Amino acid sequence: MDILVLIGRILFAALFLASAANHLAQRKAMAGYAAAKGVPAAGAAMAAGTLVLLLGGLSVLLGIWADLGALLLAVFLVPTTVLMHAFWKEDDPGARQQEMIHFQKDLALAGASLMLFALISYAGHELGLTLTGPLFAIR
Repeated sequence: MDILVLIGRILFAALFLASAANHLAQRKAMAGYAAAKGVPAAGAAMAAGTLVLLLGGLSVLLGIWADLGALLLAVFLVPTTVLMHAFWKEDDPGARQQEMIHFQKDLALAGASLMLFALISYAGHELGLTLTGPLFAIR
C-alpha cells in the first residue's frame, strides 16, 4: 500500500506544483485575472496563494508533514473555488459552463485534499515512504 500512496501523492502534488510555477511565471496576469474576478488585494492574495500551493504541494510530495500540506491545499481550494469560479454570476452559457466545470473540479480536489489529510493523519507513521510522520493524529 505504501507505494500506491506514494504514487498518488506524486500525481496529486504535481498538479499543485505546476500551478504554483504558473502563478510565479504569470504573476501580473494572474493578479489581474483575480482582480477582475473581484478578489480583494489581488496581488497579495496571489502571492499568498502561490506560497500555499508551493508549500502544500511540496509537503505532500516529499512526505514532510504531508497531512498539513493536504490541509493547506484544502484551505486554499475552498475560497479560491468560490471566488474564482462563481459560475452563477455568468450570463453567457459557454462561460457559465466553463466556470461550472472548474468549480466542480476544484471542489473535488478540495474533497480529495481532505481525504488525504484524514488518511495521513489516521495512518500516522505506519503509512511509510514519507520523510516525517504526520503533524496531526486522528483516532
